[in-house]
Amino acid sequence: MVDERAPVSTVGLLVRFTAAGVIVLLSLAALIAYIARQAGTEQASESAREVTYVTARGVVEPRLDANVVAGQPAALQAFDSAMRRYVLQGSLVRVKLWSADGKIVYSDEPRLIGQTFPLDPDETEALRIQGSSESEVSDLSRPENQFEIPYKKLLEVYVGVRGPGDEPMLFEAYFQYQAVTQAGQAAWKRFAPPSLGALLLLELVQIPFAWSLARRVQRQQRDRERLLQHAVDASDAERRRIAGELHDGVVQELTGLNYALDAMRLGKPTEGQRAELIADSATRLRGSIGSLRTLLVDIYPPNLAEEGLASALAELAAGLERTGVAVRLETEGAEDLPPAVAALLFRAAQEIVRNVAAHSGAQEVLIQAGRVSGKATLVVDDNGRGFDEARLDERSSDGHLGLRSIGDLLAESGGMLTVRAAPGQGTRVEVEVPVR
Repeated sequence: MVDERAPVSTVGLLVRFTAAGVIVLLSLAALIAYIARQAGTEQASESAREVTYVTARGVVEPRLDANVVAGQPAALQAFDSAMRRYVLQGSLVRVKLWSADGKIVYSDEPRLIGQTFPLDPDETEALRIQGSSESEVSDLSRPENQFEIPYKKLLEVYVGVRGPGDEPMLFEAYFQYQAVTQAGQAAWKRFAPPSLGALLLLELVQIPFAWSLARRVQRQQRDRERLLQHAVDASDAERRRIAGELHDGVVQELTGLNYALDAMRLGKPTEGQRAELIADSATRLRGSIGSLRTLLVDIYPPNLAEEGLASALAELAAGLERTGVAVRLETEGAEDLPPAVAALLFRAAQEIVRNVAAHSGAQEVLIQAGRVSGKATLVVDDNGRGFDEARLDERSSDGHLGLRSIGDLLAESGGMLTVRAAPGQGTRVEVEVPVR
């Protein structure tokens, strides 16, 4: 018996496929979440920059006069009222107005007004290029940001503005960073349901296909194991048949011939007896040689690639004729078949002819091979005793595995084998193999 490999589990394959799909789904979900949140955060930051730019141009610049820049209390009070009324709303929690020398001209935090701090390169660049807006996470460790520490994390946006006499100044707005991240989360929540829903639907749609594929793999494994088992069984039966034919045929003939020659050597035969024994021995030797040739063809078939299918079938027919059966061989169109197809047809012909010789009791046999409409065909038709087609499966289960194995090989190649028989009316076996 063949040691079977562990069978493919359909459920196991489906579980592995589904698990892989879930892993990919979760990975894509995480990637989509990251991209969506980044896009939302960037969009919120851009909105903060636009708000700051509009505020700088529409609210701050029109109210910048010499008194505000000079720090007059009444002017600063009016400017502060405008900032608190029109600007300091929602997530915008702090504003600062800087002069070019780093002095804070105005802030809604009065303790900062009048203090001077060094400007960083980005702030200096914004002063130089009027109208541009930049943003960054505020560094709360800097001295000018000491009063923003309770807010923990802020988005700082600064825009260059023009003061009295076209003096360059810098307007800064500080937004709560939590509002920015919330915008990113909101974007993720908008995109997540349709994106994840589409991925989940794709996973569910693939499961039936995965199940079908797993079943197909399982069937193919079973077919391979069945073919391998049939090949092993057929090989064992073939070895037993060859051993039996050698023992009951050639070995018996040669043993008898050896006894006859020993008797002649030990006795005193006449010239006529000696001549008769030599003639009989020659006949028996020719018969043994013919039997050995037939066995050689069975054990090691002719080189189909060089000699062709017609020549191989002629050799096979000659072996059948030596048993006293009249053979009609027709091989028109059999010479241009691909080697693999020719080998398959010859293997089928071997098994069918062997069955004819062993079981049919036929006197006449037709062996026909050729090519019709893109298919290679083989027909072996005998006038023997035939059998009941209903018993074909029973004959296979009783150990007649040859045709069964050939049928499996043909099916693997896309071909088919058909047996037509009836008691007393002979047997006709037809083989078809597609030629690609």
